[in-house]
Amino acid sequence: MSLSSVRPDAHELVFHLFGRSVHPELLDVRAEAEIWHESYSASLQLCDSGHVVSLRVRGETVTEVTSARQHPLPQMRQLLEHRICGSRHESIEFDNGVRYHASYELEELDPDVFLHVHQELLVDSRTAAVAFTFPTVGRFDPAPLSLITTDSWPDSLLVNAFHTFPENGAVVKTQSLYEL
Repeated sequence: MSLSSVRPDAHELVFHLFGRSVHPELLDVRAEAEIWHESYSASLQLCDSGHVVSLRVRGETVTEVTSARQHPLPQMRQLLEHRICGSRHESIEFDNGVRYHASYELEELDPDVFLHVHQELLVDSRTAAVAFTFPTVGRFDPAPLSLITTDSWPDSLLVNAFHTFPENGAVVKTQSLYEL
């Protein structure tokens, strides 16, 4: 199975959390959106290998990144770095009182189930905060898709990200809750 030159193999993805911003030129941003709230702001970016979510609150920035393992990212103020395989949960409380909870998983599906989930995500992408469809690699494979949905309140932000990898029959899902 040949893999796309744009999208990495789903098994090569790593989940990162930084207590700082990450320079946008380090990642190939395909689509982005901003959320502005009285008590915080957030940027949502979709990249070739996943996403970047940066929350700015009380003068601090927390940045979540999914990227390919071989993609160079800074080590300074990196709080988490875990390969995405199976399912994992993380929780961190920052000095400024922000509580961060994340769940992420790589789900490998049977071809029929993958196509069904992919179709559902295509429908969801119409109302997502940000979505991007990558070029199709194979004649019969669906185009890889990434999308982020959000629910925001004055004291919290919930972010759900979905990334499909048709060549792997896989979906990467992340859910992050920021409590202020």
